[in-house]
Amino acid sequence: MRIFSIGLTLAAPLAIGIATPALAADEYNVTNGITTEGTGLGVHGFDSVALSTLNTVARGDASHAVVHDGVTYYFASEITAERFQSDPVQYLPQYGGFCAYAVAKGKKFDGDPRYADIVDGKLYLFVNAAIFEKYLADKENVLRKAAEMWPKIHHTKVEDL
Repeated sequence: MRIFSIGLTLAAPLAIGIATPALAADEYNVTNGITTEGTGLGVHGFDSVALSTLNTVARGDASHAVVHDGVTYYFASEITAERFQSDPVQYLPQYGGFCAYAVAKGKKFDGDPRYADIVDGKLYLFVNAAIFEKYLADKENVLRKAAEMWPKIHHTKVEDL
């Protein structure tokens, strides 16, 4: 009986540790694999502050990592990492980093930082150049539909959509 209770004691923290990244993967678009922080990587490892303020795609560095809501974000400098820490919501991509066009269609597809738009101070990502062009042709409707759809799919697993 004692061995069983020790096994449960050791298994519980392990199960909790595994559940956190899995939950983040359903809520946020994270890169496969685990960072040294034990969480998935957001925005493909690009600096979301540089992207959302300068519309510049800058590769982040693990030495400037910040964990927010179970996801690790990399930044190009200590300055952008600190800006992010002061107000993460301002610099996070909308819809957990999933493609805004796909969200408008009720799906969660990868959001690629190379195809991004900033509207009213909010960062939106798109899956590829072709979808980004479709979005640009009908921005207002795509963003309106995405805003309506996100609350319905936010907590739904990718594979269930």
